[in-house]
Amino acid sequence: MAENPLNEPKTVLHRYFTGVRDAVLWKLEDLSEYDARRPLTPTGTNVLGVAKHLACVELGYFGWTFGRATDITLPWYDDDAEPNADMFATESESKEEIIAFWRRVREISDATITELPLDAPGHVPWWGDRNPVTLQVILVHMIAEANRHAGQVDIVRELIDGQIGIRADNSNLPDEINWPEYHARLETLAARFR
Repeated sequence: MAENPLNEPKTVLHRYFTGVRDAVLWKLEDLSEYDARRPLTPTGTNVLGVAKHLACVELGYFGWTFGRATDITLPWYDDDAEPNADMFATESESKEEIIAFWRRVREISDATITELPLDAPGHVPWWGDRNPVTLQVILVHMIAEANRHAGQVDIVRELIDGQIGIRADNSNLPDEINWPEYHARLETLAARFR
């Protein structure tokens, strides 16, 4: 039986990575600058900051790790940068600029993934003795990293305007549930354990 090229390991990993990146970018659509930047958790999690962070780590792992895009520097990693500066947009950084930066980084990442085999060696400077690495290790790491942050974005976006789902055409939640009623039922249940 012939192999389905859509099931090749690198193709599958790349598809899942692309899907989660697309989901995070979709969560930024239609948000004002204010809502994109709003910190809605005690630790300041905000949709635009998570997107900026994902762009930064993606550049590091698919660019610098494989000797690509080494001419791109990120000022928020400088020694004198404000703490956690990769997790929020500064006053001088617009939503459009951060999205454009991430799209540029995605082109670099996609080229790395397309051009290199899964066993291509790389070196992550901040991983110490866990080097050398392979493209496969980095893809798996970044799928986990991106999905973790996509979950944060899901919650923050739902708090902003109630938008849910993984894509505009797929909420990935059951349609038959009355969510306000469901929420109230869970609150009542939880209250029994006070």
